[in-house]
Amino acid sequence: MRKYETVFILDPDVKDQARTDLFDRVKNIITKENGILLDFDEWGNKKLAYEIKKKLRGFYVCITYGGTGSLVKELERNLRLSDDVLKFMTLLLSDDVTVEQLEEEDKENQDKLSEETESESVEKEIVDADTPEDEKKVEKTKEETE
Repeated sequence: MRKYETVFILDPDVKDQARTDLFDRVKNIITKENGILLDFDEWGNKKLAYEIKKKLRGFYVCITYGGTGSLVKELERNLRLSDDVLKFMTLLLSDDVTVEQLEEEDKENQDKLSEETESESVEKEIVDADTPEDEKKVEKTKEETE
C-alpha cells in the first residue's frame, strides 16, 4: 500500500450542497477501493497563481490517504469528469506503507484534532470570563490541561 496526497481546486462559485456532494463522492471512492482516508483538509477560497477557466480564485482541498494505484486512477478519473474541478494533482508521499502504520497515523491525527478542539473551548472560556475571579479559575483549568 502507498500513501498519497491529492490537492484539487474547485470552482469558487459552486454551491455548498454541490461541494459537499463532491466531497462525499471522493470519500466513497476511497472507501470503495479499500483505501484509508487519513486527512481531508479544506483550505478554502484562495487566489490562484494564474487564471484557470477564466477564474482568479479557487476553493482548495487537500486529502491524504493510503491506497493502491487503482484508487488513484479512479479518483483522478472522477475529478477529471467533474465540471466543478478546475485542477488537481496527486503526489506519492510514501512508497511502501503498511495498513497498521496508516491506521496509527489516522489515530494520531484524530487525537491531535481532539486536543485542538479542547484548547479552542478553553480559549473560548477565557474570552467569556466576566470577572477576574472567573479568569483565575479558567487559567488554572488551562494550566491543568497542558
